[in-house]
Amino acid sequence: MRSARPTRVLLALSVSGLLLGAAGCTAHDDSPTVAELTRSSADSVALVAQSDPSARSVAASRALFASAPGAVVASASDAEAIGDAASAATAAHVPLLLADGGDRVAGELRRLGADWYQAEGDVSVDTDVPEQDAPEGADAPEATDASRPATVVVADRRADAAAVATAEAAGARVVAMPDGVTDPAAAPDVVSTLHDRAEHPTVLVGSAFGDLPDPEWTVRAAESGWQLPHGGQRPFDGHRYVALYGAPGAPVLGVLGEQDPAATVRRAEGMAKEYDGLGDEPVTPAMEVIATVAAGDAGADGDYSTELPASTLEPYVDAATDAGMPVILDLQPGRSDFLSQAKRYEALLAKPNVWLALDPEWRLTADQVPLKQIGSVSASEVNEVSAWLADLVRSKGLPPKAFVLHQFRLSMIQDRSSLESHPELDVLIHVDGQGSQPDKQATWKALHQDAPEGVHWGWKNFFDEDAPMLSPEQTMADVQPTPSLITYQ
Repeated sequence: MRSARPTRVLLALSVSGLLLGAAGCTAHDDSPTVAELTRSSADSVALVAQSDPSARSVAASRALFASAPGAVVASASDAEAIGDAASAATAAHVPLLLADGGDRVAGELRRLGADWYQAEGDVSVDTDVPEQDAPEGADAPEATDASRPATVVVADRRADAAAVATAEAAGARVVAMPDGVTDPAAAPDVVSTLHDRAEHPTVLVGSAFGDLPDPEWTVRAAESGWQLPHGGQRPFDGHRYVALYGAPGAPVLGVLGEQDPAATVRRAEGMAKEYDGLGDEPVTPAMEVIATVAAGDAGADGDYSTELPASTLEPYVDAATDAGMPVILDLQPGRSDFLSQAKRYEALLAKPNVWLALDPEWRLTADQVPLKQIGSVSASEVNEVSAWLADLVRSKGLPPKAFVLHQFRLSMIQDRSSLESHPELDVLIHVDGQGSQPDKQATWKALHQDAPEGVHWGWKNFFDEDAPMLSPEQTMADVQPTPSLITYQ
């Protein structure tokens, strides 16, 4: 089918009570030195993600307490004892440690300088520290910076009840992830809490966080506070978009160009409303604006691509921003290259709601012209653009961006398996062929074969060229897996 367009951490440690974090250390089970503790800073990020619950309880203690007069110890396999221990630890303002038969707990008692430990349930610790009940009316350890207690993000309160108790004993603020969500950037309450407490150190607790590519950057992005209309920062985690596609002032290139920016906002909102209630994810209207248009003639620079000035795009970006919509800038480079063109729009892409799309159909070689051949792009060129965009996100302190790759033939993205991932970007393959529905479905299925792991999917409906165009109900029912981005041209 042919398109109808004509032309990819840290164990922070505390000082004298509450966490102050030393960024740059890896989460492990070795005890830190006192020198490491005193180097900590208030804006650190710590990761406590060991697979073993006992190891996590000890790591949480290390991250939140430099010292303590004692600790409460429970068996890692005794839920009732852990519950009792949590209450005791919180009341005594001391860590809760889970024993697993090894010497991990004994080592942590030594590091804390503990004078006693209280046992809950059937536990045995090989240590010289005496076992006794916690003294009544124990005072909280003195914090080095009491104005900046840690923020503890816990993946699962039940799985990490010990770490939660340790956090509460240390005076930390605890916020839990929603069920099934493992990326803090995708959790609205977590993003809000990290933003409100941006000057506080952060501890991420839970084995589920072990797969985060870059925990420190994730926290930094969340601290910006920017969120999508339905919450969170991850473009395609729990979100669906319905977008109008086209170029400003050019109706022949798509419906976006049929009206001014304000009317485009209203039309996009109307299209998105037709999808309300048709799926589990909330639907957000959006725009995909062609920033560089493949041209029938070479032009002054000989690249067969007309690069629209940023000033021409700004009214659409501003209108979308005011309406809470994301905007995707689409590149049709002709004989130019994607990276050169993307850099033209750096100022716009530096906005949190402006994303980027590459359109390989119009990426031509030196002897090709638009509409005569269907273009293609190498994975290496795409990787150059994604690396640049990811660096822009990081350097500007932006939330994650969507990175859209248009494709309706396998040949359009060469060596697709070599595409690189970045934690700053959510990659979506947009299947934008036109024609009969059986043909479109065949293309959809073919492009899903051997697709890179973790990519999201988009679908395009053509008003004039599809035979017939799917209704919103049909799009949601017939296109499986359900697309995260649905555009209209």
